[in-house]
Amino acid sequence: MSHSSSILIVGAGIVGIACAYYLRKAGYRVTVIDQGKLAQGCSHANCGFVCPSHVLPLTEPGAIGTAVASLFRPGSPFRVRPQCRPALWRWMWEFARRCRYSQMIRAAGPIKAILDSSMAEYRRIVAEENLECEWRDQGLMMVLQTKRGLARYEHTDRIMTQEFGVPARKISGADLEEFEPALRPGLAGAFYYESDAQVRPDVLNRNWIARLRELEVEFRENCSFQRLRQRRGRAFAAETTGGEIATDYYLLATGAWSARWEQEWRCRLPVEPGKGYSTTLPQPTIRPTHSMLFPEHRVGVTPFADHCRLGSIMEFAGYDETISPDRIRQLHASARPYLKENPSADGQQTWHGWRPMTWDSLPIIGPSPRLKNAFVATGHNMLGLSMAPATGRLITELIQNRPPHIDAEPYSPERF
Repeated sequence: MSHSSSILIVGAGIVGIACAYYLRKAGYRVTVIDQGKLAQGCSHANCGFVCPSHVLPLTEPGAIGTAVASLFRPGSPFRVRPQCRPALWRWMWEFARRCRYSQMIRAAGPIKAILDSSMAEYRRIVAEENLECEWRDQGLMMVLQTKRGLARYEHTDRIMTQEFGVPARKISGADLEEFEPALRPGLAGAFYYESDAQVRPDVLNRNWIARLRELEVEFRENCSFQRLRQRRGRAFAAETTGGEIATDYYLLATGAWSARWEQEWRCRLPVEPGKGYSTTLPQPTIRPTHSMLFPEHRVGVTPFADHCRLGSIMEFAGYDETISPDRIRQLHASARPYLKENPSADGQQTWHGWRPMTWDSLPIIGPSPRLKNAFVATGHNMLGLSMAPATGRLITELIQNRPPHIDAEPYSPERF
C-alpha cells in the first residue's frame, strides 16, 4: 500500500474520513487534521439516514416563500434569523433564483448519481471491513398526518417515480398502524422507501477511524489550519497550530466552515451554516421499528439499538452555538401527533450541528481552479452522511487523474 505521494486532509468529519479511506486504499500517505475532536460537528448526532430517496434538492418551488415567512415566525422549523451579512443575502438570492421546477429537476440528477453510488459503496465497505455501525436495511417512511399532506406528497412521489425511477410503497392510513405499531391511529398514510438504510453516526465514525489508524492514517485533533503556503500556482505546506505540514496534495473538507478558506484555496466556496438540532432519548416502551420523517412537521425519528433520536430544524443563524430549550421542546411537540408514546425527555442528550449548505443543493467536489494540487470536498447540505463514500471515491479518482465513476462536472468548484 506504500505510495510516493502524500496528502493532508483538513477536516475530520464523515466526508474527511471517507476521503481518507479511499486515498489510503489507493496508496497515499494520509494525514487528517481537525480544529476540534474527530468526527464531531454535523457528523456526530444526526439521524443517521442513508437515503438514496432524497433525490430532490431544497431548491423546490415555494421554498423561498417559506424562508421569507420564517423571518416573522421564530418557531418555524425552517428559520432565517435576520442578519446584516452580505454573504448570507447573496446566498439567499442565488437560492431563490433556483427555486423553479426546471432547476429542481436539473439538480436532482447529480444528487441521485452520488446518492446511488454512496449506497453501493457503503454496502461494500461495511461488509469488507466488517465495520460495526448499527447498519439497518429497514427503509425510511414518510408519514403524513393529514389528507392534504398526503395529497401533496403524492405529487412528490409522482415526480420521484416518473423522472428518476425512485418509487415508494404507499401505505394507507388504515394499514399504517399494523405496519408500524409505534404510530398513532388516525394518520393519513405514508410512503415507504424500502431501499434506504440507517447507521448510528458516532459508532460508524469511531470504528471507521479505528480502521484507518490500523491502515496508518495519521489523525491530529485540536490542530487548526491557518494558511496554505503557495508558490507558482501550487501549495507546498500548510501552517497549522500544530506546526507546518508539507505534503504533495491538500484537501479541504471543513463542512460548514469552508467559506473561511476561499482565499487560501483560491476558489469560491459559497457555503452557509444551516443549524440543525437533535435530542437522543431513552427508548420508549413502544419502540419504532422503522426510521421515519414527518414532512408536515419537518422532524425525523431514528430508533437505534439502545435509544431513540429526534432531529430536525434548519436555522440560518450564523455560527450560534446555543441550544435553545424551545427548539428541543419543538422537536418533542412535532413528534407527538405521530407517535403513540413520545420518548421521555428524562436524561436526554441535546445536540446541534451546522450543515454546509450550498445555494444549488449540490456538493462542491473537485480541484481548485487556481491551485494545482489543492482539492475541495464540502457543501453536502443535509446529506453528508449519505454522500460521503462516493465523495471519497470521486476525490481519489480526480487526484489520480483517472476517469471518474460518476460525472464530476456538476460538483465542480468552477461552477461558481
